[in-house]
Amino acid sequence: MDLLQGQLSGGMIDQLSQSLGGAEKEKTAKAASGITSVLMSALAKNAASPEGASSLASALERDHDGSILNDVVGMVTGNNRNAGTGGIDLNRMLNGAGILNHVLGNKQSGAIDMISKMSGLDSNKTGSLMTMLAPVIMGALGKAKRDNNLDSSGISDLLTGTVKKHSNDNPLMSLAMRFLDADGDGSILDDLAGMGMKMLGGLFGRKK
Repeated sequence: MDLLQGQLSGGMIDQLSQSLGGAEKEKTAKAASGITSVLMSALAKNAASPEGASSLASALERDHDGSILNDVVGMVTGNNRNAGTGGIDLNRMLNGAGILNHVLGNKQSGAIDMISKMSGLDSNKTGSLMTMLAPVIMGALGKAKRDNNLDSSGISDLLTGTVKKHSNDNPLMSLAMRFLDADGDGSILDDLAGMGMKMLGGLFGRKK
């Protein structure tokens, strides 16, 4: 989470907003925060089983070594895909749509809808932003795996601990977990989005 928050600086949000066709920076920042919370929570949920943790560890080992963090904007926007990746297949590393399909499955459209309502960012742009950020989140996790020499169990513990820790100080993480645990009933999306709007308003309001 520290790695991701460092990447999602004001400068990067500016560039991501431009890549989305001039989206409002505040809405982009809110959506990015929501996306990060949802994907981290989903990864933790998927890695809770030994099979899921092993699958994630293999994907990180194969496709996500953290090199995307060397030039996040250039990599996700296609302006610099020649950065050294240590033999990693760029197509797989940057395949945000594939990552989202594995991580969120049939909850992807619901997650986009919820984050769009929470942030005020158009749903199409929210979906595009989620596709851009998915490889970044996997890259940050891959870097943590490499730097700390984590096996599948270590990755599971890291994700579980991160989500638990940040659920206490980040309301979005708690919302994300409630969404992922829901049965797919569309009504909960409206409830969570409404709660998220109030929380986001308070969080961003204090930073003015």
